[in-house]
Amino acid sequence: MANRPPGEPSAPSYPAAIEQAGRICSMDPDHARQHLSDEQIRLEGVRGQLVGDGLTSESEQESVSELSSVDQHPSDLGSETFNRERDLSILEQVESELADVEHALQRLDEGTYWTCEACGRPIGEARLEAMPSARFCVDDQAGAEREAQRPSDTG
Repeated sequence: MANRPPGEPSAPSYPAAIEQAGRICSMDPDHARQHLSDEQIRLEGVRGQLVGDGLTSESEQESVSELSSVDQHPSDLGSETFNRERDLSILEQVESELADVEHALQRLDEGTYWTCEACGRPIGEARLEAMPSARFCVDDQAGAEREAQRPSDTG
């Protein structure tokens, strides 16, 4: 657990957090922390591979230019641009997932890992096993996804 400054209230213990969530969960904090740590290591490996394969913040023109003075065919440039955009999109998703894992570790330290951030109800153990960084119960996650897919009323 994280060290807290003197005078700051500590997070509820595991049994207290479970009691607050109004349910009994057999996933103990050590198992949850290990599961999150494993996911963090996996995602950092994916990020490292993308960056190691040459995906950096250099400009697109620099990333697709050749060392020779021979002009590139436009279709080659299009393929390179497509591949770079795809890899940047994957990198962005991996970094977002890493942030979710870090947030879940913080929630674990605070004793709120097992509860839905939207409604306060328990997040099912099976859901946390499948998606250790889950912030919402199944019902609230489905609602959030429906809302995200809904067309905007502005315009």
